[in-house]
Amino acid sequence: MLSNKRIQELELVMEFEQVEECFKEVSSWIENVGRKRLKETINLDDSLEMLLQAQKQFREFDLIASEYCRRGQEALKKMDRWEDFSSVDVHSYRVKLETYKDQLEEFCTQLDENRHRICETVRLYEFFDKVRQGICCTEEGMKS
Repeated sequence: MLSNKRIQELELVMEFEQVEECFKEVSSWIENVGRKRLKETINLDDSLEMLLQAQKQFREFDLIASEYCRRGQEALKKMDRWEDFSSVDVHSYRVKLETYKDQLEEFCTQLDENRHRICETVRLYEFFDKVRQGICCTEEGMKS
């Protein structure tokens, strides 16, 4: 039984090394591109036109970022079996796996929050634009 468990652990280590390339690629993209682009969306412009342009740019980024999130999550699913192993030999791999998982979850959460915030901000600006247009039309009607 111990021999079988050890063989399974070694197989997991080999599998981890294969999947680790995907983790490294996703992690590198998040750190070098993703986080920087998310920071750019923190300060949104004050006009509806500029906000719509920012939303369009964010949607293009969102497609790419969502693909990286999906790939990272698929790689993590392949490593679900690690939870059953607690030996010292696989501990360092589990730490790496947890680091990747935390980084991916944090980035995906921030991406979702920014997506929601931009959408709500656009809706709010569109509403205020309609209200402003309604006030202008009412004022013009009263002048007539």
